[in-house]
Amino acid sequence: MPIAHAGEIARIAGVRAAVPIGQALDKSDTGFGSRLIEGIPFDEYAALNGLTIKEGRKLERGDEVIVDSAWQRERHVEVGSTMEIYERPFRIVGIYEPPGGGRLKIPLASMQDQVGSENRCNAILIACVDPSRQDEVAARIKQQFPDDQIIFTRELPELYISSVPALNMFLKVVIGVAATISLLVILLAMYTTVTERTRQIGILKSLGMSKKAIAWVIEQEAILVSLLGVLVGVLLTVVLRFTVMRSTTLIVDIEPKWIGISLLVGLIGGSIGALYPALRAARQDAVDALSYE
Repeated sequence: MPIAHAGEIARIAGVRAAVPIGQALDKSDTGFGSRLIEGIPFDEYAALNGLTIKEGRKLERGDEVIVDSAWQRERHVEVGSTMEIYERPFRIVGIYEPPGGGRLKIPLASMQDQVGSENRCNAILIACVDPSRQDEVAARIKQQFPDDQIIFTRELPELYISSVPALNMFLKVVIGVAATISLLVILLAMYTTVTERTRQIGILKSLGMSKKAIAWVIEQEAILVSLLGVLVGVLLTVVLRFTVMRSTTLIVDIEPKWIGISLLVGLIGGSIGALYPALRAARQDAVDALSYE
């Protein structure tokens, strides 16, 4: 889109800043996959999101690049060293914080030269004067630029997932496999439990305990085991999240709805898995159960 759009958007009521950026992929220096390079007008970009230079200086012109501090630690690079971007050398002139967007940032003019799009950009980052009124501001922008797509920051995770259809299918398969395994494990565990407690079940039946009560005892135990399993799984997830965030630059969010889904899947799977052992226990003959060896 034309860079001139940024100036027009900045004059719309409720907009604090509008900054044009360019984004393009480049081959990774590891030889696998690709990496995102971001072209920015440094001063405007820094004012919008609070970017600061921790070491070195800001971007000025030409084949210069700044990298975030975590990337610097991972790659063991220093200010003044060079790296290859788009098959030509770029000099690292600064280390910035906090990480955000593309981890390698170059001047917007250099990005435009690379992709051959003078006075154009891939996107315009917009900050509102009052973030709580962003929907109103978005409506004004849409009215003035009806052909442009507006994406809220909160929508980015869903956008990334929807852009990779196989990921949604993979998540559904994982949930299905987890539910099936839960069901089978509980089925095996409770079947074994019923077999080992045959004499105890016979004693309970001889004392007058009803079939429903015996079945419910087995179901209660299965539900308790399933609940403990889910809680341990959530605890391990939190520990793993902490480890990943400490050792990498990734930010891992655990949505409460997925904890609820895990709990629901675990409890339903455990209840269904224990259904056959519970019915088997309830149908046992008291005399045969008492004589079981």
